[in-house]
Amino acid sequence: NTKIKVPEDAEELVGKAVEHLFEKEDGEKNEWRGMVLSRAPIMTNWYYITYEKDPVLYMYQLWDDYEDGDLRILPEAENRHLLPADRKPGEEPESLVGKQVEYVTDKGVKRTGLVIFQVPAKPSVYYIKYDDDFHIHVYDLVKTS
Repeated sequence: NTKIKVPEDAEELVGKAVEHLFEKEDGEKNEWRGMVLSRAPIMTNWYYITYEKDPVLYMYQLWDDYEDGDLRILPEAENRHLLPADRKPGEEPESLVGKQVEYVTDKGVKRTGLVIFQVPAKPSVYYIKYDDDFHIHVYDLVKTS
C-alpha cells in the first residue's frame, strides 16, 4: 500500500500568511512571503499557495518544508498586509465566481478573464483565469463602494 500519510494538523496551514524558503542553485536560501490558500482536492498532501512576488497560483507539498523549518507561519503583526480584513460576524460574502472581469494594465492593455474560484479560508481572495494567459492569477478583491 503506497497511501501517503497526511499529518493530523495539515489543515493548520490553510489561510495562513507564511514565509517560504527556497534553496537556490548556489545553496543560498531565497525568502518568499505568501498565503496558503487551500489543500488540493484528491491530492491532499499538496497545497495551493500564492506569493507577494508573483501572485499566480502555485501548488506544492508544503508539509515537509514546514517540518524542516523552511516554511513558517507569520505572526499576525507581520502579515497584516497579506491578509484581507475579516468580514463582520454573520455576513455572507458575495461570490464573484463565474463573473467576467476586465483589467487594464499600467500600459493601457485591456485583459478579460473569468473568476473561477473563491478561497473558502479567505473569501475576499479569488482565482482569475485571463483569456490571454495560461497562468491562474490570485487576487484579494476589496469592495470599494
